[in-house]
Amino acid sequence: MKYLIFSFAILCSGFTLAQDNGYFFGGLESNSQWLLDDDGINFETPEDQFRSNNYVQLNYSLGKFTAGVQYESYLPSSLLGYSPVYDGGNNIATYYLNFKNETLDITGGFFYEQFGSGLILRSWEDRQLGVNNALKGLKVNFQATKDLELTGVYGQQRNGFVVSEGVIQGIDANFDLSSALKIEEVDLRLGASYVARYQDRGTNEAIPSNVNAYGGRLDFIWDNFYGGVEAITKGPDVIANEGQLVSNKLYDGTALQVNLGFAKKGIGVNSTFRRLENFSFYSDRLAEGNVFNELIVNYVPALTKQQDYLLTNIYVYNAQPRLVVESFDQRAGEVGSQTDIFYSFKKGTTLGGKYGTKLAVNFSYWAGLDAEYNVPNRWYEAKFIGKGPRLYRDLSVEIKKRWTSKFSSVVTFQDVIIDKGVSLGGPVGVQGDIKAKIGVLEGTYKFKAGKSLRVVGQHLWSDQDRKNWAAGVLEYNFSSKLGVYVADSWNYGGEEEIHYYNVGGSYSKGRTRLGVNYGRQRGGLICVGGVCRFVPENTGLSANLVVTF
Repeated sequence: MKYLIFSFAILCSGFTLAQDNGYFFGGLESNSQWLLDDDGINFETPEDQFRSNNYVQLNYSLGKFTAGVQYESYLPSSLLGYSPVYDGGNNIATYYLNFKNETLDITGGFFYEQFGSGLILRSWEDRQLGVNNALKGLKVNFQATKDLELTGVYGQQRNGFVVSEGVIQGIDANFDLSSALKIEEVDLRLGASYVARYQDRGTNEAIPSNVNAYGGRLDFIWDNFYGGVEAITKGPDVIANEGQLVSNKLYDGTALQVNLGFAKKGIGVNSTFRRLENFSFYSDRLAEGNVFNELIVNYVPALTKQQDYLLTNIYVYNAQPRLVVESFDQRAGEVGSQTDIFYSFKKGTTLGGKYGTKLAVNFSYWAGLDAEYNVPNRWYEAKFIGKGPRLYRDLSVEIKKRWTSKFSSVVTFQDVIIDKGVSLGGPVGVQGDIKAKIGVLEGTYKFKAGKSLRVVGQHLWSDQDRKNWAAGVLEYNFSSKLGVYVADSWNYGGEEEIHYYNVGGSYSKGRTRLGVNYGRQRGGLICVGGVCRFVPENTGLSANLVVTF
């Protein structure tokens, strides 16, 4: 099929030369590393000292049709921290053909889709995380009426340059209840989803071939208030760990998410509650427990504040939806909430000053489910909330202030507690906590002709793990096109004093951007949008090139 689509693009190209009513679009992204020995962090270069991830995307649109291919190469190996399934890969990775008119949207080949918030189904690409779980098959979106939209999907998930053994199929419906009933006071929208995984069970008759998940949701907007609730149940399935079935015993799963908020000029409050019980969902039953986010059907990001600084990103939370019933590790899922409060002090007031002041507060708390476990019989029973072990607690306060037309500042304070098993790996709820307080001062001064200077000072206080840290960033932009920086994170409180230094810069011209960096990478979790991957410590030179057209 990929050759048919590629041929279609070539034919469209020839037709364009004659009719001039189609167009190409796409881009190139190249990320490379040159790794170097570093005795300071006990890092020895692997056999493949040079590593590179490269993506070339080419799309062609002609009338109601669009076709595209994405070529990828990971030569001689993928970047450190990425799944080894990519190592040495060099081929067309995805391709698609799409037809779209006013009521119908059909895609064949590889596609991305999300049902609701993604709790039941989300396929997406994030190159920084090394995630691309596109579905290969068929997607049909149909606007049945002005109030009812239907989407159906059928396919196998991408895993490197091959696809999953399991087949995913699903249907999603969105209904505008307010429009249908002509309700003007409140905006009400209903949604319902069904997703199933089919996978041959082979000779093991005790495990199911089909695992079904059903979900429903209701969202509303009323005056300055908004909110929604989404509930999902997943049918009985086995649990696995790193490619091996734990047993033939079957367990079902559930998910519940509730969101409430209030927003008007100058103030906003948003709060989210979520409970996950045995809610890992993979397109291959043996994929559970892998550390590379491979073959994940649903999307369960950590619902915490997404931090921006070197030290506030050390102790980050990774969602814990898994069920584990072992003598050394017992968990059934997670329950918790986060709340954001935003407030803008008016200009001209004592706290607002001439240019105004913005305050943002975030509080999040996540715990393991309160459950009773019978390890010999592989049985458990969990309470709805109860008093499960605390996994993460975070309080963050951020104040943004513009002092003059040229100078602005940001002050951040974070008080975080995280379970060692979540942060460092291993069983959760039994290793104790890491407690840390982080303070950040940031100032930016804008000069004439687009020049600016940004300075950041940070400190982390802790008596656990690696003890205290200090960090600084100095960034100078010569213009909107050229900028350079130097940064250092100094871990001085532990047994050894280690500097994680970095120096680099970027240059942009038109639709091209080149970034270069030399230094040390601190090991640990790297998170984007609440989804994390583990990165080992390393030292070297890296480069990033992005071209769009």
